[in-house]
Amino acid sequence: MILLFFFLLSLLSQTQSKLILSVTPKILSKSGDQVLIRWSGIESPSKLDWLGLYSPPDSTHDNFIGYKFLSSSPNWESGSGSISLPLTSLRSNYSFRIFRWTESEVNPDLHDQDHNPLPVTHHLLVESERVGFESGRGPEQIHLALTGREGEMRVMFVAEDPAERHVRYGEREGEWEGGVAVASAVRYEREDMCHGPANESVGWRDPGWIFDAVMKGLKGGIKYYYQVGSESKGWSSTRSFVSWDTSLNETTAFLFGDMGTATPYLTFSRTQDESISTIKWILRDIEAIGDKPIFISHIGDISYARGYSWLWDEFFNLIEPVASKVPYHVCIGNHEYDWPSQPWKPEWSNTIYGTDGGGECGVPYSLRFNMPGNSSEPTGTLAPATRNLYYSFDMGPVHFVYMSTETNFLPGSSQYNFLKHDLESVDRTKTPFVVVQGHRPMYTTSYESRDAPLRERMLEHLEPLFVKNNVTLALWGHVHRYERFCPLKNFTCGSMGLKWEGWEALPVHVVIGMAGQDWQPTWEPRPDHPHDPVFPQPKRSLYRTGEFGYTRLVATKEKLILSFVGNHDGEVHDMVEILASGQVINGGDSDSGKVGAALKDEVMQYSFSRYVWGGSVLVLGGFVGYVLGFVSRARNRAASGRGWTSLKSEEI
Repeated sequence: MILLFFFLLSLLSQTQSKLILSVTPKILSKSGDQVLIRWSGIESPSKLDWLGLYSPPDSTHDNFIGYKFLSSSPNWESGSGSISLPLTSLRSNYSFRIFRWTESEVNPDLHDQDHNPLPVTHHLLVESERVGFESGRGPEQIHLALTGREGEMRVMFVAEDPAERHVRYGEREGEWEGGVAVASAVRYEREDMCHGPANESVGWRDPGWIFDAVMKGLKGGIKYYYQVGSESKGWSSTRSFVSWDTSLNETTAFLFGDMGTATPYLTFSRTQDESISTIKWILRDIEAIGDKPIFISHIGDISYARGYSWLWDEFFNLIEPVASKVPYHVCIGNHEYDWPSQPWKPEWSNTIYGTDGGGECGVPYSLRFNMPGNSSEPTGTLAPATRNLYYSFDMGPVHFVYMSTETNFLPGSSQYNFLKHDLESVDRTKTPFVVVQGHRPMYTTSYESRDAPLRERMLEHLEPLFVKNNVTLALWGHVHRYERFCPLKNFTCGSMGLKWEGWEALPVHVVIGMAGQDWQPTWEPRPDHPHDPVFPQPKRSLYRTGEFGYTRLVATKEKLILSFVGNHDGEVHDMVEILASGQVINGGDSDSGKVGAALKDEVMQYSFSRYVWGGSVLVLGGFVGYVLGFVSRARNRAASGRGWTSLKSEEI
């Protein structure tokens, strides 16, 4: 009897100390759905114990998607706790593993792109069952784009296999009298990547199949409903858009650069929490404007995946609420493209083009988007040619031009010839405004000396084209700040004629790389005191700020208004108004004749109240659930008890 008692006591003790890791639910219906991860039975818990996310579930320990410290759970010191996470479908199941990590094992030489030590995987404690997504749910990552042709709208999406998919569309929801279009399918392979981590096990994941279809025969300015998928594989939920209208006398666009994406976990690459706010406020504006043609322009540094494939999936999951409603247009940036052996790398650019693309060499960017035109450049490797480099289209009274700062733009190149011919061919009676966009800026007052040789050549070869052809706006990213300049030529402000004196039509340059990435370069210091923290604002720089946000462009045939909307309050903080003649009539304190940071209340009211006040409440319904899953990241970091803090640097 005594032996039996001790046996039962021992068995009870073992049961109580058994490590348990459970995940519910086991099957999710779509990306963004939450799982609840619970654990118990961890003896002597450490603040460095961590939970790893794995997809596919048979990945080696070191090849995790991301991780969370168990200390982000309030009761972690008891050996039990829980974490709730939204999951993005990677076309494979997930599993979760808990590891013990001690202070003595912290290796400062093994760190992520945020300079935090990466957790080690020597001591696996427990692994969960697998979690997956239900079949037949339809494709995801839906996004629209203009084709440049009247009566058309492109739609792209991702599915797990190459089986035939379609887009069906019509003017009434559920009635697809508009037609059905077959989608073409492409994919890229690990062998197409040019460098690590993109072509290494740690960064590579199956990207799925990328589908591309064009809806044709659309009437101008009409709201259409659509679904993508198939009867056998499932259809997406119904989405809608307003078709392109060539007779439109007003243009509305939201423009920014360097947004990236947020993740509900830590990973190898620093992600961009502020991107959530950018999308939130843009969605508010789209809903408030209503049934009018609108488009979004993202000028480089798109997802900041940098070779970690799943971050592209996270990015498209983030933008889908807006990109499935309005066309989402892009141009290439250094973090989509640059790799050590890229084809065009003249001697003067050795300090400029590095490894910023993480070995992707433009491949995911080229296949996940399909922009108007047929520009491309060979990679010089087995990878497919890089596309979506330079193109243009008209939208109402504005002619939009996109260029690549990562490939050859010098005289004699295909891109230079395109820009020259395109700018010289604009019909200014039809589109009185011309807006040129590219990633790296021609003008900036940030202290970014590495790009100086490139800016010198842009000023020498491209600025004359812009000035000669009366470019209205030149918009740039790369520098993660907002900065607006006076009308410029060769670093000299032209007269703006604020008091109706003589004036000169020159391009207004604006840096708009403030949509999410928080690597903040310092401003340019005084030339004679480069190491003192005084950064005087030159006369040519009329407004500059480090706040996150986006710009909103509204143009009629008479006037173009570009407004900067700040993410902390969703309100306009800077604005410039330009007449069709090229005259800048507003941008600051007209009483002094000098444009600065000040804005008249009535001017802000004119731009903002037209379509925002009535719609500010609309976003709280459909979008709040999407955001809540990500908001916990900031709280979890604060509670995680890590022995280090995130660092900022001047990397851009």
